[in-house]
Amino acid sequence: MEKIALITDSASDITKELVLKYNIKVLPFKIIYRDKEFSDGIDITSKEVYETLESNTPTTSLPSMAEIEGVFESLKAEGYTHAIAVTISSKLSGFNNAIKLLSEEYPEIKTYVHDSKSISKGEQILIEEAAKMIEAGKNFDEVVAELPKINERIKIFFVIGTLEYLIRGGRLGKVAGTIAQFLHLKPIVSVDEEGEYYTYAKVRGRKQSLHKIKDIGEDILNNKKCEVFLMHGEAEAETLELAEKFKENSNAVSVNFGGYLSPVSGVHSGPGFIGVLFYEKE
Repeated sequence: MEKIALITDSASDITKELVLKYNIKVLPFKIIYRDKEFSDGIDITSKEVYETLESNTPTTSLPSMAEIEGVFESLKAEGYTHAIAVTISSKLSGFNNAIKLLSEEYPEIKTYVHDSKSISKGEQILIEEAAKMIEAGKNFDEVVAELPKINERIKIFFVIGTLEYLIRGGRLGKVAGTIAQFLHLKPIVSVDEEGEYYTYAKVRGRKQSLHKIKDIGEDILNNKKCEVFLMHGEAEAETLELAEKFKENSNAVSVNFGGYLSPVSGVHSGPGFIGVLFYEKE
């Protein structure tokens, strides 16, 4: 009989409630300062990261191979026969490839590594839906087959306060950073079908960027019923205001404010970040 485990990374912003409910294994990214290393979301908070960004910007790295190995050892001990790992976009991190390589050393656990082609709540939705399917009695192959279909129903948009940190971290993707900085543009950034950042819309100034992301959301909600998720990086008031606007749309099945983006994501997005995800309901 199949016993299916679920694995993700700390950039998923998965809630503690879901982790406990479904015994989800979460591998933390590393946040590295000159004199100390932290595990994402375990011994450092998002607020602490933002407080040090200007004076002491950290770097980030993958969960260690020993930690990934430890997860698979624990799955063996707990009697799991299968595992589904949902990872941050492979265009943003090497974690997807790292866990694929390590899983090959555990042939007794049949493992599928799913590239979310997303980040944050985009990962969480995939993991949560997989957990619900397993709970409902779906087998491994059935769950695996559904995940790409769920990907197609997820749309993510970001307002970036400054492109400085995306540039520093080499995560600009298809966003034209130098030009945007020079022209004081505040692009609305999205994630393409390959999981890479790109400029969805160009607007000038913070106020216009907030208006634009609201308009983008309204256009989506006017055509589809969606669950809406919002995260922020030092932009709580603006994000809550945006959430209230989306609640006015009758096609918003739910509007969920998730608070701070994970510390590791904050390192790369910088202050002033607002992320909005729309999950189309069938």
